Amino acid sequence: MGHSSELQLVVELARAGGMSAAARQLDVTPAAVSKRLAQIESRLGVRLFNRSTRRLSLTAEGEVYLESARRILGDIEDLDALIASRQDSPRGKLKVNAPLGFGRTYIAPVIADFAQKYPEVSLQLQLTDTPADFVRDAFDVAIRFGDQPDTRLIARKIAPNRRLVCASPGYLKTHGVPVTPQDLARHQCIVLRQNEDAYSLWRFTRGRRSETIKVRGGLSSNDGEVTLTWGLAGLGILQRAEWDLARYLRSGRLVRVLEDYDLPQADIYAVFPERHHLSAKVRVFVDFLVQYFQQDTDARW
Repeated sequence: MGHSSELQLVVELARAGGMSAAARQLDVTPAAVSKRLAQIESRLGVRLFNRSTRRLSLTAEGEVYLESARRILGDIEDLDALIASRQDSPRGKLKVNAPLGFGRTYIAPVIADFAQKYPEVSLQLQLTDTPADFVRDAFDVAIRFGDQPDTRLIARKIAPNRRLVCASPGYLKTHGVPVTPQDLARHQCIVLRQNEDAYSLWRFTRGRRSETIKVRGGLSSNDGEVTLTWGLAGLGILQRAEWDLARYLRSGRLVRVLEDYDLPQADIYAVFPERHHLSAKVRVFVDFLVQYFQQDTDARW
C-alpha cells in the first residue's frame, strides 16, 4: 500500500466516520480497511482513531495526520491537474454537487451530454438540499444559487436567475391580485423553508427603496417542488426562481404578480476551489455548463 493510498484511507475514514461507509467509498471490504488502518498505526506507533461500536473518532495525533494528509493530497492533485491540463482531452474522476430539484431537472441532462462528448471523464453527481462541503466531501464543482460568500472559492456565473412572485389564475380570481408588497398580508403565502434562512421574510426592491414583508400562510415546506405543486393547485402565492417557473408562466398555469418589484437574485453559479483552476476536467466542464445554459436561456425566453 503506497503512502498516497494510506493518506486517502485516513481522509475517507475521517469523512465517513466508520469502517463500512469508508469501505463502500473506497470499493474494498470493511475487513481490508480495518487491516490497512492497523498497519498504518503500527508503523507510526500511534493510534489515529478511537474505536467505538458505532463510530470512529480522530485522536489528537489523528487530527494532525488528517490536516497534513489533506494538504499533501491536494498538492498531488494540483500536480496531476497541471499535467492533465497540458492534454487536449480532459480525463479522470469529476465529482459534482447540485441542489436536489435543479440538479435533477437541469444538471443531470448536462452531464448526460458531457459524458457522451468526454468519455474519459468519470462523473459522479451528488444531489443535496444543503450546499456542499468541499473539504469534507471532496467535490470538484458545485452548483449554487445567489451570492457566493466564500472567497476561497472561484464562482463562475452560468446563468441569470431572478426570483419571481406568482400564483394560479384561480387563486387570483378568488382572492384578488396584490398590487403592492404590503397587500401580501391579506393573502395566503406558501413558504419555502431552506438553509435556515428567515423563510417568512420576503424582501422587495423598487428603485432605491427596499422593504421586507413578513408573509403568512398555512402551508410551508423545505422542498421547492412541493411549494410549486401547491401554487399550481391554487393554494396561495409563492416565490420561486424563474428557471423553475418558466414553463408554467408560458403555459398560463401560473401568473406573475408584483412585476414592478425585484427580489434578491438567485443567479446560478458553478463554484470550485481555487486550486482546481488548472484542472482540464473542471475547466472544460464549467465551460460546457456556461455554453449549455446560454443555449437553454436563449431557447427558454
